Amino acid sequence: MTAETLLVRHGETDWNREGRLQGWAPTPLNERGREQARRLGVELAEQYDIDRIVASDTTRTRETTAGIRDAGIDPDPEFTEAWRERGLGVYQGFTWGDLEGRFPAFEYSNGLLALEDEPEGGESLIDLYERVYAAWADVTADADGTTLVVTHGGPITVVLAMLQDLDIPAAIEQYSINNCAVTEIGLPEERIVRENELLYETVPPSEI
Repeated sequence: MTAETLLVRHGETDWNREGRLQGWAPTPLNERGREQARRLGVELAEQYDIDRIVASDTTRTRETTAGIRDAGIDPDPEFTEAWRERGLGVYQGFTWGDLEGRFPAFEYSNGLLALEDEPEGGESLIDLYERVYAAWADVTADADGTTLVVTHGGPITVVLAMLQDLDIPAAIEQYSINNCAVTEIGLPEERIVRENELLYETVPPSEI
């Protein structure tokens, strides 16, 4: 029995454009993000027969899911906290520039310190890994057909790290998951078929 899971990052938000860390913030898609979701939905409807949709329950993933489904993708989505971005607590809303030099434990190059650091009101990278590991196991258990997971850059990076036995901080530094890009995993062998791939022409800000 073969199956596949499609991991999709949400569409662009204004915080993405500003380089702000969103975590669990209720940030909506901007106009470009909504257009990205719409275009992705058209491509997914043409290329796949999607049997199940699982999505993070944040505002930006809910809006991305709605935009994708507008293309005629039928399954009702299952929204869950399990596929949320890392909870960043007091770091939420900062830019990388804001954090540089102020919070050494947030620097992934600091290895174990970065893995274990739990920001006030947030979760550590180890917490994120364990949450996504369980969510991935749930999605892939007895998988049949095509499952679409609408999530965030952090969880997609964790899945890629798990499948390739990569160190989590190093993987987060290595990968930069694009808005509405697709990572396709063939099951049951957990083979990476697509990695951070856009299925449509990019949406320049000037077109929005």
